[in-house]
Amino acid sequence: MLRPLAAPRVAPSSRSLKVRGMSEQLQNWWRGGVIYQVYPRSFFDSNGDGVGDLPGVLHKLDYIASLNVDAIWLSPFFTSPMKDFGYDVADYRGVDPLFGTLDDFVRLVEACHERGMRVLIDQVLNHSSDQHPWFVESRSSRDNDKADWYVWADPKPDGTVPNNWLSVFGGPAWSWDSRRRQYYLHNFLSSQPDLNFHCPAVQDQLLDDMEFWLKLGVDGFRLDAANFYFHDLELRDNPPNLEIREGSIGVRVDNPYAYQRHIYDKTRPENLAFLRRLRALLQRYPGASSVAEIGCDESLRTMAAYTSGGDTLHMAYSFDLLTEQCSPAYIRRTVEGIERELADGWSCWSMGNHDVVRVMTRWALDGRPDPERGRVLMALLLSLRGSVCLYQGEELGLPEAELRYEDLVDPYGITFWPEFKGRDGCRTPMPWESEAHHAGFTGSQPWLPVDDSHRSLSVAAQDADPHSMLNCYRRFLGWRREQRLLIEGDIRMVYHDDALLVFERRLGEEAWLCLFNLGDLPRSYELPAQAVPLVDVPASFAEYDDHWARLPAHGFGYARLAR
Repeated sequence: MLRPLAAPRVAPSSRSLKVRGMSEQLQNWWRGGVIYQVYPRSFFDSNGDGVGDLPGVLHKLDYIASLNVDAIWLSPFFTSPMKDFGYDVADYRGVDPLFGTLDDFVRLVEACHERGMRVLIDQVLNHSSDQHPWFVESRSSRDNDKADWYVWADPKPDGTVPNNWLSVFGGPAWSWDSRRRQYYLHNFLSSQPDLNFHCPAVQDQLLDDMEFWLKLGVDGFRLDAANFYFHDLELRDNPPNLEIREGSIGVRVDNPYAYQRHIYDKTRPENLAFLRRLRALLQRYPGASSVAEIGCDESLRTMAAYTSGGDTLHMAYSFDLLTEQCSPAYIRRTVEGIERELADGWSCWSMGNHDVVRVMTRWALDGRPDPERGRVLMALLLSLRGSVCLYQGEELGLPEAELRYEDLVDPYGITFWPEFKGRDGCRTPMPWESEAHHAGFTGSQPWLPVDDSHRSLSVAAQDADPHSMLNCYRRFLGWRREQRLLIEGDIRMVYHDDALLVFERRLGEEAWLCLFNLGDLPRSYELPAQAVPLVDVPASFAEYDDHWARLPAHGFGYARLAR
């Protein structure tokens, strides 16, 4: 059994972070910050049970710090029956024994702070597990203390469901409970009943639970399904979606969920009042921040509403770069749409997470993941205006793992197989050593198999190669940290065609032209007469002559625009 790195025990009320201060710059670390998402189940197994855990994250923390990121985001580690692998919480203040103990978590937070990194944790507020004591009590009768903590509704006169709302995971969003003789709402699995945010006691309890973690030292929260919290009290039917298109709302069109416009079951106006209460809580802990997942038909407008004004969320991300669409035209349209809508709000960009096919496969040309393409996607993502979330393994250039049906554990994938293979392919274990048993992730059978294609991309193999994707990420992220223009500057799109995307970043009197060749053939772009090429950019491989930028396939470059 591996022993985690030693770290002092921190008192639950401690806020003495080396990284935290009262200066505005430290409080606003999240503006342009880079957040590394850790999926604990698949990161590193410290005790040999086949599942990654918090001591495993602690054991590999120096690796994360070597990437030059600003924070880590931990996917759920809470007490859970694991029907949805932690996104079904049975205790909002408990660490599931599968992942360790509360002391393990506190040691991890302190160790992150010692290395200058913040810690964000997932908060799954929309729903709990059906095994949570709150739901057990709520379903027991119609007149108990928590009777209205979940969304209950009587059947129609013919016994059918209250309305036409659908679950993201397929089928009606309502399940029958024989004890109450009512239906309960679940936007996801039937084992994930929706909490009733129209009940003030629910809001109070959830905010208290979040403050519990703030007192332990966390630096903020990633909010799962943040636009799902409230529902229409009249339970009106959703209208049909007459403009169905692949990837339009982050849900495949072979799922009936995409056939509705979800205007009554989520993204309700009441959400903003709760987000203001949440922001008021965070403001009592200087430097604490929030980033929310937004999944809806009008995601850009919702992001603006949820992050503008300085009194709701700090930042939000949508599914707009998590689809299969990746043309320069699409990326330009997405960025311009966000910039147009956001006003004083703030976006957080991501090209991958634990819910979508890995970007190296999803955005591959001709279906073949190419390391060179991985580099230009890295540079593009980290050059946009906003903050960034990187999903574990992106820095290794991992493609989507190919799994057999019998290997699947994701209920989403099992339901929609074979047209949709679920989320397991992006959740397989991190490959630490190429030749080691299970790629060094565990000493026993892992909860998901290690993909053979990942072995040659292991951390150990890339660590020794100065030209590897991993070392490219390290150098580029280290370089970006010193470029305030990329972190704070404005953005303006300049040009695009079938392969090239060109935009300007500007901060005060300084301006750069940022050029990206997303195609698989060399391309050239004529620079303005006053442009001065930046030649010290890690891994750019661009060449310049006679005011022309020569970009190789999957190449990128930058030029300073002289005044």
